[in-house]
Amino acid sequence: MIRDITLGQYYQTDSVIHRLDPRVKLVTTLAFIISLFIVDNAAGYIIAGLFLAVVIKLSNVPVKFMMRGMKSIAFLLVIAVVFNLFLTQGEVVFSIWKLQITKEGIRLAIMMAVRLVFLIMGSSVMTLTTTPNNLTDGLEKILNPLKAIKVPVHEISMMMSIALRFIPILLEETDKIMKAQIARGADFESGNLLKKVKSMVPLLVPLFISAFRRANDLATAMEARCYRGGEHRTKMKPLIYSKRDFMAYGTVCVYLALCVGIGRMLF
Repeated sequence: MIRDITLGQYYQTDSVIHRLDPRVKLVTTLAFIISLFIVDNAAGYIIAGLFLAVVIKLSNVPVKFMMRGMKSIAFLLVIAVVFNLFLTQGEVVFSIWKLQITKEGIRLAIMMAVRLVFLIMGSSVMTLTTTPNNLTDGLEKILNPLKAIKVPVHEISMMMSIALRFIPILLEETDKIMKAQIARGADFESGNLLKKVKSMVPLLVPLFISAFRRANDLATAMEARCYRGGEHRTKMKPLIYSKRDFMAYGTVCVYLALCVGIGRMLF
C-alpha cells in the first residue's frame, strides 16, 4: 500500500509533457482542477476525461504506474461515495431498512467518484513529469507579483518543494519500518479498526523521529552551504517560454471553453 502512493514522485522519461515549462504544468493542473468543480454533467466529465487521457498518453508515463496511486485513496473514495449515496435527499430508488438510495444520491456519488479520480490523476501527472526543483522555480515565477505586498514567495516555494521531495523519502522510510516491525512480530492487518489504529503507534513514533532528524540534517546542510534565498539569487536554468508552451496554453483555453460551454449546453 505504501509503495502504491505516486504523488510527489518523479518518473524520468522523455516526452512532450516533461519538456513543458513548469509554469505551464502548474497553470494547466489548476485549470483542470477548477474545471472539475465547474462541470456538473456527463458531457463535461467526458471532455475532462478525454483531455486527461491525451495528457497521460503524451507524458509517456505507464498507465499501470499511474493507476497504482489510486489504491491509496480507495478508502476515501468509498467513504465519499457511500455518504453521497445514502445521505442525499430526493426521489427514492431503493430502500434498505432506514437507509434510502435516491436518484440524486446516485448522480452525486458517481460525480464525486469521477471527480476524485480525475483530481488525483491530474495532480499526479504534474508531479510525475516535473522535478521538485522545476516545480519550485515555476511556482516562484507564478507567485512573483506577490512580492509587491511583502509575501515571502521564495520561502513558500522552497517549503512546498521540500515537502514534495520528502514524500517518496518518508514513504520509503515507512516501508522499511513496517518490514522491521513485521519481522519482530508486529501485526498491522488483523483485528478491528481500533486495533489497527493502535498497532500503528509503533510505526508512527520512529517515523516522526526519522522525519525530524532528516529535517534537522537538511537545515544544517543548507546553513553549512551558506544558503540564502530571496533577492539576487541566480538560476542555473532560467525558465524561458518556448513555442510549445504557448501552444499548451492555447490548448488549455480551448479545453476550458469546451468543458464549460458544451458541457453545460448539452445536459
